[in-house]
Order: sequence, then C-alpha cells, then structure tokens
Amino acid sequence: MELKQQWFGNVRGDILSGITVALALIPEAIGFSIVAGVDPIVGLHASIVIAIVIAFVGGRAGMISAATGAMAVLMGSLYRDHGMEYLLAAGILAGAIQVLLGVFGIGKFITFIPKPVMTGFVNALAIIIFMAQLPQFVGAGPAMYVIVAGTLAIIYILPRFTKAVPAPLVAIVVMSLVAVWLKLDIKTVGEMGELGTMPPLFHIPQIDLTWSMFATILPVSISLALVGLLESLLTATIVDDMTESKSNKNVEARGQGIANIVNGFFGGMAGCAMIGQSVINIKSGGRGRLSTFTAGAFLLILLVLLGNVVSQIPLAALVGVMIMVSIGTFDWSSLYRVKKIPIADTVVMLIVVGIVVITDNLSIGVGVGVVMCTLHFGWKIAKLKVTSETSSGVKVYEVRGQMFFGTAAHFVDHFTPTDDPNQVVIDLSHSHVWDHSAASAIARVKFEYYKQGKQVDVRGLNEDSRVLIEKSGLSAPSGH
Repeated sequence: MELKQQWFGNVRGDILSGITVALALIPEAIGFSIVAGVDPIVGLHASIVIAIVIAFVGGRAGMISAATGAMAVLMGSLYRDHGMEYLLAAGILAGAIQVLLGVFGIGKFITFIPKPVMTGFVNALAIIIFMAQLPQFVGAGPAMYVIVAGTLAIIYILPRFTKAVPAPLVAIVVMSLVAVWLKLDIKTVGEMGELGTMPPLFHIPQIDLTWSMFATILPVSISLALVGLLESLLTATIVDDMTESKSNKNVEARGQGIANIVNGFFGGMAGCAMIGQSVINIKSGGRGRLSTFTAGAFLLILLVLLGNVVSQIPLAALVGVMIMVSIGTFDWSSLYRVKKIPIADTVVMLIVVGIVVITDNLSIGVGVGVVMCTLHFGWKIAKLKVTSETSSGVKVYEVRGQMFFGTAAHFVDHFTPTDDPNQVVIDLSHSHVWDHSAASAIARVKFEYYKQGKQVDVRGLNEDSRVLIEKSGLSAPSGH
C-alpha cells in the first residue's frame, strides 16, 4: 500500500513537478558535462537513466538524482587521460561499491553528521548554485535581466493566486514565449551544446579487464562512490525535513549504486542526488516516485522529440529558476539563530561553508566539519573532576566525568599514594570507563598504592565498566 501511495498518491502534482525538473535539468546536465570535459549528450543521458532507475530502487520518494557537479569534478582527469570507456567503467565500479556500502548499512552513519555541518552544507550549496548563475550575466544585455526578473516575479507571485500548476513551469513557458515573440537577443539552451536526438543505448564499455585498468579506475571509483553517497544521503535528510517524512538511507545507498551501474551501461557519466533539483521538485508539489520518474522520462521525450523546441528556451528563464532554488535552499534561520546557538557551532558552520564554496568540494568541507565537531566534543567531555574527603582513617576519591584515553593521564595525577592513609576508596559511581587506556589508568593507581602497602577499593563501577575492566585483564575489585 505504501509503495502504491509513493507512485500514485499525488499523480497530478508529481507529473507537473517532474516536467518542471526535466526542463531545469537540461542546462545543468550540459553544464556538468562541460565540467567533466565530455560531450553534453553524456550528461543528458546520465540524467535520464539515473532519474528513471532511482525512481524504482531509491529509498527517498520525491528526491531527484542525475548528473551532478560534485561528481563531474572528480572524473575530468580520468576522461582526459584514458577516454570515455574508462569513464563508464569507473561509474559502473562506483555503483558496485555503493551497493556494497548500502548492504553493509552505510546509511546509519549519516546520523554522525552534526547539525552545524548539515547547515553549512545546505548554505554552501545555496551559495554555489547562486554563483553558478553569475557567469550567464557576463556580457548580457538588458533582455537577460528582464527575463530573469520576469521569471522570479511569476515564481513568487503566481502561487498567491493559484497553485494548480507549478510556478517555475509557468515561468519557463511564459518567458520562453516572450523571448521568441519579441525576438530578444538572448542566449538559449541550444547555444550551450548540441542536444542531439539519440536516446540512451545499451553499451558495454570497451576495455581490457586487466589489473592495470582496475588500478587506474579504482581510486576514481572510490571517490565517486563516497562523494555520491555523501551528497545523496545529506540531500535525503534535507528532503526528509522539508516533507516531514522519513527515508530509508541504506535502500537509497543501494539504489544510487544500481542507478550508476545501469547508467554506466547506457553511456552516462556517474551521478547522485541533486539538492537543487530536489528542492525544485518539492516546492513544485512533487512528493512521490512518479515525480522522479517523470523528470527522467520527460527529459527523454524532450531530447528525442522536442529537441528543437527545447533549444529555444532562454537560459535566463532557467537562471531565474535556479536563483529561486538558491534562495529556497539557504537556511535563513541559521542567520538569526547565531546569538542563540553555541559559538563553536557557528564557527563550524561558517568554516564548512567557506571550504565547500572555495574548493567546490562537498566531501572536504563536510569531512573537516565533522572532524572539528568531534574534536570540540572530545574537548568538552575530556573534563574530569576528582574530589577527595578523609573520614575515620579512610580517604574517598569521588570521580565525576568520562574515563577514556583523553582523561586517563589527568585521572592518575589526582592521587597521592605516599601521603594517603592505608585505606583508600575510589568511587566511580558518577563515571564510566570507556576504553583500555582508562582501565590501565585505574590499574596503575592501584599498583602505586599496593607498592606503599596500602589497600584500594574501587566502588560504584557500572556493569559495562566492570566487564570492560575484567576483559582487559586489569580487574578492579568493586565495592558496594
């Protein structure tokens, strides 16, 4: 029943939003092909195949996957040095790696990405999407600005009167008719590259199956697999939030892999989920798998049957749509929340934004952000408080905080075996022993007291801590 709902629960909204996405995919697919150095048709074919396949096997209904910039920047050198066949093989291998990672449950690791990193990722993508539109304005005449302004006006004003048809779709159609009717001197989609009219055809990469070939494509395939999954799972999380629904991250990981494998056998460059197109889809009313399928299927129809018509669409109209996407993607609440959240979280968010925007590399920015949050968390929990009190000839040390490699040395420094009485109690009721370093520190303190001929009683160990200490062979007697 749930699958039927995902396909046919929002038919009208999904078809109309899918058509909107298909139109907006064209300049991006061509642009990303140029980034990778391949023919425009390679990106278009990839977007068709990936969108159609992921509609069936993905774990997040309503999310759009196609050729992307994050993937394109990783494959340029392989294509230049070894050609198209190696590029297709690398995409297929990347897909196989993604399927394996999905089978092994990689999806759960998305929960390890902290909120400041997620916010930084979203804001950086919004900025990148906006900046990617700016070159279109270079040397452009007044007509460019008029069409962009008209597109944005329709997008933001039309929904106040009717939401029957996606505003971005209306904007693209109306502005295209205006540009043709007034014969405006303005760049069109056709000027970005030859669209062609050939559909994706089955093709087995013509390569020699040798260790040399495998060693050549493996590093690229691993990079494609990891970056593709990272962007896809982050996008799935964002769409989850936008639609207030849940996705299956492991199914999505396997789905991305299957889509890239099929795509590689149909002549497309590797791809992944697209935050910009997914936002267009959601904001245009798309919610189900039918919207993703429609995006790919309608793009195929446009390519094969309506290539000449699509070529006439002014780039300015699509630029306007992408500016709307950047505005809608940016987490504006993160600006006025600055005074309410910890300064460290704000710093991490800004650093992630800076790295992603400067390097245009999502994985580096997210990786640095996760490491920074981890170090900050480690710094915060590496605070151990040890207090002592002597009563009736017994000195009791009370330990508060986490016992692990980061606090082990600090723990040892609090004890004075030579000056303490013969009876010493170490109370760990308010602590937890996490690793071998902590267990060794406790054993070391006990040994120092034993050398002085003094008795040490370790009390308050919880069950997990006691088991860990016993397994380590550094058994500490627990008191009551």
